[in-house]
Amino acid sequence: MEFFRNPNIRFLKYKWYFLAFSLVFSLAGLISMGVRKHNTGEWVPLGVEFRGGTVVYVKFTHPPDNNAIRSAIDKSGLHNARIQRFGEAKNNEVLIALDIKETSEQALDQGKNQIIGALEPVTPAAGKKDLNNASALDVSEFLMSKDPLHAGTDAAQRYATLAQQITSFRDKDSGGVLSSVNDVSRGGIAAEVVGSLNDGFYVSDFAVRNVEIVGPQVGQQLQTQAKLAILYSLLGMLVYLWFRFELIYGVAAVVACFHDTLITIGAFSLLNIEISLTVVAAVLTLVGYSMNDTIVVFDRIRENVKLLRRESLAEIVDRSINQTLSRTVLTSGLTFLTVLSLFLFGGEVLHGFSLALVIGIVIGTYSSIFIASPMLVAYQDWRLRKARQPAQVAVASGRRDREKVRAKG
Repeated sequence: MEFFRNPNIRFLKYKWYFLAFSLVFSLAGLISMGVRKHNTGEWVPLGVEFRGGTVVYVKFTHPPDNNAIRSAIDKSGLHNARIQRFGEAKNNEVLIALDIKETSEQALDQGKNQIIGALEPVTPAAGKKDLNNASALDVSEFLMSKDPLHAGTDAAQRYATLAQQITSFRDKDSGGVLSSVNDVSRGGIAAEVVGSLNDGFYVSDFAVRNVEIVGPQVGQQLQTQAKLAILYSLLGMLVYLWFRFELIYGVAAVVACFHDTLITIGAFSLLNIEISLTVVAAVLTLVGYSMNDTIVVFDRIRENVKLLRRESLAEIVDRSINQTLSRTVLTSGLTFLTVLSLFLFGGEVLHGFSLALVIGIVIGTYSSIFIASPMLVAYQDWRLRKARQPAQVAVASGRRDREKVRAKG
């Protein structure tokens, strides 16, 4: 299928305009990263996987207000917390990243308790606990103390089972949050138990669903591995293209891929979006995608160099790009529409991953045409100029020798 019929666009005619475009965006990203490094000590905004810290997942009974959450957390003394929506909007979940980098069991409880203390309103009655954030052990101990069922000798086992049933109903059937204590009656809990729970518990409008910790040492190790993964992928591509084509083809393709990576990461710095492990996965995907697009153009250039020996390399490059233009527009266009849909409808979890793909596919397609291909022409022009210089020196030297002979004669 051809999208264009016999196009004859002189791409290399506009190469300087597009090189200027690349330079502007690359410098903008580098300047943004430099400013961020000066202010925060980080080149780019890093996710908790690389930075290290505690991540608390919180679910609300209503659409959460990030500004109100941040204000409450700041008032409790937890500064520099990062808050973002998590999952589908209807789930009312947020992810709160704290700078607690200890990896002990106490650190898990500390992060959870600090968030609960920051978000909970004033306790409505002394001695009552929040059922949305209570553990099965808390519920079991309270029921044991009240003994609403007069269980007798098997009270411990019976109330432990009841407590598990109550928390399981809350976490699985009610999505993690109860709107009232009486909701547990829908889980088959006896009225006597529900009445007793009302004496010792209340429900807040949120629940801490999970707490995760990434230690600073693990974060640094992940940073190193992510950098090495990108570096090794570029070097592997260079070696592959060196053997398949020539060294200059490999260098041109790797420079184009590095250009794509730099602009993509620079965009994340400019937009202040965290780089997580999924974003690194997207960048590695883009390295392969951009390289594949470049190889298609290079293959056609190599074929045309053998067929069109009388034409200059610049003309051959333009002709090759035009011949592969339909394929480039179709494949890149359809891929772009797919990742754009992922970006628009994929939810907060995939936001960084899909954004990296959206930026990278556009830049990767562009660089195959306006960065990698012009480098081949520039290299050939440099080789021709270098080859002419000795010949020009020899001609000039011969002219001087003849003039000397005439002068002596």
